[in-house]
Amino acid sequence: MTLVSQTDAELAARLFDAVAAVSGEGPGMSRESFGEGEDRAMAVIAAIAAELGFACEIDAYSNLWMRLPDDDRNAPPVVIGSHLDSVPHGGNFDGLAGVVAGMLVLARYRGRAHAAPPLRVLALRGEESAWYGKAYIGSLALLGQLPASALDMPHRSGTGTLGDALKRTGLDLEAIRAGRALVKPGDIAAYLELHIEQGPVMTARGWPVTAVTGIRGNLRHNVVRCIGEAGHSGAVPRWLRKDAVLAVAELLSRMDEHWRVLLQMGMDLVMTSGIFTTAPESHAVSVIPGEVRFSYEIRSQDAATMERFYDLTREECRSIEAARGVRFEFTSRIDTAPAAMDAGWIGRFGEAAQRIGLPLEQIPSGAGHDAAVFANAGIPAAMLFVRNEHGSHNPDEAMEIADFITGVDVLAEAVAGGDQASVRTQE
Repeated sequence: MTLVSQTDAELAARLFDAVAAVSGEGPGMSRESFGEGEDRAMAVIAAIAAELGFACEIDAYSNLWMRLPDDDRNAPPVVIGSHLDSVPHGGNFDGLAGVVAGMLVLARYRGRAHAAPPLRVLALRGEESAWYGKAYIGSLALLGQLPASALDMPHRSGTGTLGDALKRTGLDLEAIRAGRALVKPGDIAAYLELHIEQGPVMTARGWPVTAVTGIRGNLRHNVVRCIGEAGHSGAVPRWLRKDAVLAVAELLSRMDEHWRVLLQMGMDLVMTSGIFTTAPESHAVSVIPGEVRFSYEIRSQDAATMERFYDLTREECRSIEAARGVRFEFTSRIDTAPAAMDAGWIGRFGEAAQRIGLPLEQIPSGAGHDAAVFANAGIPAAMLFVRNEHGSHNPDEAMEIADFITGVDVLAEAVAGGDQASVRTQE
């Protein structure tokens, strides 16, 4: 069976399986940002795109663009995209589903490109922050917004930097330092992204597809150090201890209470400390911990709420320092602004779903996505979520292909805008 004659479901399964096959040894998938796994995924996608008859181009920041070869229009295109990297030992659908969705929509217009607006599919690199502590690397670089300081961010292993990885991939580091944009507002008519939901709401509610209203921003420190004083666990009384673990535990407990109160006030907020460790070279059962390193992240759809909570965090740090004789040291603060999705495109998604007989609910995104970068750059951006069991950032992501194809149908119908019937491959 040729790719041209495959159904949407068959083509989607082939793409997902082909990328999974080159995504490392389990558990799950490990497509490292600007690493071998992401390179292999990009090569697989480009090869299948060529078999589908798409014209492909790698831009100066190593993102992959796909289009129909007979689309010679110069008008700003509608771009459908997402990312190809994954967290370590993650699932196969986070990011990849959006790229595959774009390819399926594009395939529906083979030989009749002018029946739709100008379309491009974009496979972005480096969306996940798990590898270098910086999210949205490919999209920020594309828009000339990747800060030069990000080049010095270390790999999670402690060996090498983001700049080293970009240089190995062939990127021009001077272009990044100069903030050289490849895309500016006005160059793109809209950026659309289909993505799996990364939480449990859609499964609990029985919703196969939803429209996304907005994306939470985040404020984080990849490393915070609490420095106390090591001592013998049996020899130092409580009043003379400078226990770093108890100090951090108290900080997080206090912030958890602030979080509860703010939620009761109706504010949107989440707080996470996903990394928490004593010094492995010296920790022991009989040692009072003299240092703790932990990550700290705040997310909200409202920037003022994040700042308010952050100010409370620093106030509590000062209070605990005075009471416990410890000190807190914060590495560089990393900020990502919240983003609202385009109301016009949310409306188009709703109308498209109605035309195909699907009620379309709306939910916010707690996780970050490249769509936020485009939206905050002034480019209309919108997202669809597809139902996915077992959450995300783990090997057990479980998106049903039938739900995915429904999402593709809504996306294609919205792009067509009701003026042209979107063509679905015959089952």
